[in-house]
Amino acid sequence: MGYNTDLISTLTLLMIFTSVLAVELKSLRTAVWAYLVQALMIVGLLLAYSVLNPALILWAVTALITKAIITPLMLWHAIKRTKNEETPAVVGFGPSVVIATIIMIVFYKLTHQHATFLAPTQAAQEPAIRTNLAVALTVFVLGLYAILTRRDAIKTVIGLCLLENGVHLSLVSLAPRMRETALAGIATEVVITVALLLYIVTGIQEKFGSTDTFQLSELHW
Repeated sequence: MGYNTDLISTLTLLMIFTSVLAVELKSLRTAVWAYLVQALMIVGLLLAYSVLNPALILWAVTALITKAIITPLMLWHAIKRTKNEETPAVVGFGPSVVIATIIMIVFYKLTHQHATFLAPTQAAQEPAIRTNLAVALTVFVLGLYAILTRRDAIKTVIGLCLLENGVHLSLVSLAPRMRETALAGIATEVVITVALLLYIVTGIQEKFGSTDTFQLSELHW
């Protein structure tokens, strides 16, 4: 293989844990810290795979700047202008933890068992890649869950960041040797989208005094 499978498997599995923390923690600052740790894991994974494709080093540097530096700083700046405690979610903390746990177990097991069906390639038959794909889909679904159930606009942005990490993990896992993989990864960094969303978030806070997305229904043309 040429890369450290144990290191890669450890980093990918820890991504699930950081995703749950980012979604469930009520302190927005702490949730951003959880996302930051996950961003560093993505950087570590890209560097681990760079033994197969040196172009991934460029993506790793880009991810370090965008995911692990710029995005957390923008999120913390937005939190400073709003508040640290998350607006109560649609689903209460206890039930939400149960749902997140079910998502982890179900999607991880299903994807791991049927990885070759979801990605009919030779790479998907390797145990390490199957694990990566299972984690990638689980992280993606947890991000989608955050977007659908969180009323706090900042937590919604964090959910979008988790979606991106899930997509990027699957991309580098399936095609680590292709030069185009690094280019696609760099091109799909959502830091500009995050910046625009956080600009809107601060506008919501100035208009309504909170970051509750449900209050958007009060806007009229």
